[in-house]
Amino acid sequence: VELSAASGPLSTRDYHIMLEAIPAPGAGNHTFLHLTYAYGYGTAGRLAMRTYLATVGSGKVGFTKTAEASSGGEPEYVGGVRGLLERNTMRYYLAIDAYLKSLSAPPDKRLQQRLNAWFTAAEQYPRQLHEVERQDYLQMKHHEVERQQQAAQ
Repeated sequence: VELSAASGPLSTRDYHIMLEAIPAPGAGNHTFLHLTYAYGYGTAGRLAMRTYLATVGSGKVGFTKTAEASSGGEPEYVGGVRGLLERNTMRYYLAIDAYLKSLSAPPDKRLQQRLNAWFTAAEQYPRQLHEVERQDYLQMKHHEVERQQQAAQ
């Protein structure tokens, strides 16, 4: 599956997302996923990223450990742009997983199942991915879907 867009918010551009899936070798029902994504950004995007990383994103971390826990504390994780990219990659993976798992549900139940599955999965990584409470997330996403449906009419 390939997705692309020429432009996005805050002077971002040249979006390219590719997902490849093949059966994994060995016993069981497993699939190997390969996800790549890329995008470019201009001055406004660069400024927005710097502002985010210097303010609300300054304490956010990714998944790669940079130091083990000492004295019973928590391990240290990568931050900055790399941490941001790792969080986004995990969000994409969790979204794909939630989407695929929802396909067995009746069509009118899929959206709610996807949203709940994604949030539950993301909450397994609270240090990296917790942003809002479940009810706020669900409300925000339902409003987003409504706006998209209205724009498509």
